[in-house]
Amino acid sequence: MTVSRDPAPRTGPEPPHGGTVPAPDSGPRRPAGEAVPVPDSDLERQLARLGGSWTWLLGSAVATLVPGILALVWPEGTLHVLAVIIGLYLLVTGAFRFVAAFAREPGDRLTGLLVAVLYVLAGVLCLRNPLQTIAALSLITGAVWLVTGMVTAYTALTARGLPHRGLVLGVAALAVVAGIVVLALPTESARALTRLLGLWLVLLGVAELGLALALRSALRRARSGLPPGTPAAA
Repeated sequence: MTVSRDPAPRTGPEPPHGGTVPAPDSGPRRPAGEAVPVPDSDLERQLARLGGSWTWLLGSAVATLVPGILALVWPEGTLHVLAVIIGLYLLVTGAFRFVAAFAREPGDRLTGLLVAVLYVLAGVLCLRNPLQTIAALSLITGAVWLVTGMVTAYTALTARGLPHRGLVLGVAALAVVAGIVVLALPTESARALTRLLGLWLVLLGVAELGLALALRSALRRARSGLPPGTPAAA
């Protein structure tokens, strides 16, 4: 098609046949059928910010320490009381892990959410029937710890840029050992099971407490621009 030239130069694009001016190019076009990424909502960003903070991990450590201490200082409690304590621990920890899952990469988020759901379901099972047998309570708690430790170890090995990877692997190994011990060692009384679970809860809580403090140190170094390994100011 031949286009006539005007004396004055045109500043805009030449309209095609039909008089319709094409819209300005807004960037590279996506191939047909490719999904357009949807940005995270404000709620997801807030959950990610909260779950990635060291204070949230500190709260999770306290939620593990408190029932462990209660079980150790009150070993005469009945199986009903122990089931309630363990059930509440599992529910609260599941809530902490649910929020913490949003601080992970989108590809690893589903794994964290599944672990949180596992905690909540196990807590509901303990609270729904507190008068269950010692074997059932041991099975629920040991299975949760075993699965959680394995998932945490996998995440620590595959996550990129994870601070204090060795400490996270140590917490994962401790959870795996706790699950194996609770599942393998038969307990004949509620008192023995209370001491066993209380001991592992305290050990796991102390490990999570150390991880929370290490994360606080790493976040402070990142904000101040200090190289890794440099102690952060208190």
